[in-house]
Amino acid sequence: MRKDGMFYVPESQYQAEVVCAPGEFVFAAVALDHGHIYGMCAGLVEAGGTLKWIYDPESERATALQQKYPEAQLAPSLETVLSDDAVHLVAAAAITNERGPLGVRVMQAGKDYFTDKAPFTTLQQLEDARATAAQTGKKYMVYYSERLHVESAIYAGQLIDQGAIGKVVQVMGTGPHLLAAHRRPDWFFRREQYGGILCDIGSHQIEQFLTFTGSYDATINYSRVANFNQPQYPELEDFGEISLTGTSGSSGYVRVDWFTPNGLGTWGDGRMVILGTDGYIELRKYIDIARDPAKDHVYLVNHEGEYHFGVSGKIGYPFFGQLIRDVLDRTETAMTQEHAFKAAELCLVAQQQAWNRPEGLAGFQQGNAVASPTVAPHLR
Repeated sequence: MRKDGMFYVPESQYQAEVVCAPGEFVFAAVALDHGHIYGMCAGLVEAGGTLKWIYDPESERATALQQKYPEAQLAPSLETVLSDDAVHLVAAAAITNERGPLGVRVMQAGKDYFTDKAPFTTLQQLEDARATAAQTGKKYMVYYSERLHVESAIYAGQLIDQGAIGKVVQVMGTGPHLLAAHRRPDWFFRREQYGGILCDIGSHQIEQFLTFTGSYDATINYSRVANFNQPQYPELEDFGEISLTGTSGSSGYVRVDWFTPNGLGTWGDGRMVILGTDGYIELRKYIDIARDPAKDHVYLVNHEGEYHFGVSGKIGYPFFGQLIRDVLDRTETAMTQEHAFKAAELCLVAQQQAWNRPEGLAGFQQGNAVASPTVAPHLR
């Protein structure tokens, strides 16, 4: 669905590598509150995974996913899934503030966990998950889809690793999304449940910054959130921005928003510019506006020349096969646990700093803009 980001399932003509034998890697899908669960399941199944169980308290959602995967069984309860020794991993896309507690429960049951982003809404949830992962040895992996399920982003990483632009010194990422408020669930508009815009869609951008700059940590220099155009949803933040500096010395700027106009041919014109000492890369992830409706455009300029690569269908999504092997082999090829947690931590810190800004505490009116109110009690 190119016009609906909530149920967007990336597709590629590239034949995914099957990394395990039939039935060797078994997983379940539970807590189907966000449509990203479809992309998560698709990636795992394409790489050879077997979806055995589907569970959601709302039977209609479970039945809808089963129509896509009729070989899967509908579980009568979450406990049915957690008590099944055949299940290696539980994939989930719960309401955002329920993802952390669910992950703790899954890991305590002896299974790895794969959650939609954002993985947490509070720093306490993060600390609980860190402690449980360390105690159990189980994985808490995150579906940072705007890199992991985007061929142009994967190819950009390959170019950087090959030295195509030298050392990365700055990353600028934008993550605009189509609001389509009438199709959103009620929890999407409640700050305590969705965590704020920087916690939510900002998590994609911070994860990419860490990856492309090779940083293991970063400092949040500045962050801001606002509600510029949605007074009917006072807890929604429709704009957010972050300035950060990584341990590599690279700087970053992130802008996320819910201002995608209806005239765009897809749900968001996601872009990224990666500046290096010997060149730069621009990604036009989902569309090249007014020129080419195809997705996954990579522009490269370096000392050798100017290049355009249309990589849709040519790269694939290696993360899912790597994750399956990591679960089976107890390795960290797809993503390290510390990287998954650090990206989550930084977006939570950025969100809290934005709420702590003086105008956030006092509230301000500028035209029709309304800033976020005081720091949410659950983040104090």
